[in-house]
Amino acid sequence: MRNTLVLNASYEPLTTVSLQRAVVLVLQDKAVVEQAHPLRSIRGTGVAVPVPRVIRLQRYVRVPFRQQAPWSRRGVLARDQHICAYCGRRATTVDHLHPKSRGGADSWLNTVAACAEDNQRKADRTPEQAGMKLLRRPFVPTPQASLMLALGLRGSEARELADWLPPVPGLPVPGLPVPAA
Repeated sequence: MRNTLVLNASYEPLTTVSLQRAVVLVLQDKAVVEQAHPLRSIRGTGVAVPVPRVIRLQRYVRVPFRQQAPWSRRGVLARDQHICAYCGRRATTVDHLHPKSRGGADSWLNTVAACAEDNQRKADRTPEQAGMKLLRRPFVPTPQASLMLALGLRGSEARELADWLPPVPGLPVPGLPVPAA
């Protein structure tokens, strides 16, 4: 689970990492804890580290500018909040709207999260050919939106980290479907 936000030395959000990776960065003095879970800590022999929610790198990391987040299966599942685009149940796979075997690409607009049953039922066809309707249309998340989605924040958790994250216009509200085209 990637639930710790990593800030650059300049306080700009960079990425998310696992709790284990965040603690290692703090113990190696490569990062400092900016915000921790209240009343929770990780204890070891002679050391206690607060459970970090936000860490900041000690040294500035130069990051190339990206207008869109790079495509990944994990990114598609996070974008669609692990909800099947066909039935609304828990999604565990990624489905290509235009099948890869017919020239479909690994891209944000050609892929949706799907449950295994619907992915198999659709098989090597388009949703129209399979008689299946999308509950929401795919979209290209901005790098900031993909960072928010990767954190998987809901309700009060999102408000707690709001000071560290830039506003993300157009990010869908969790639990509300994006209307189909």
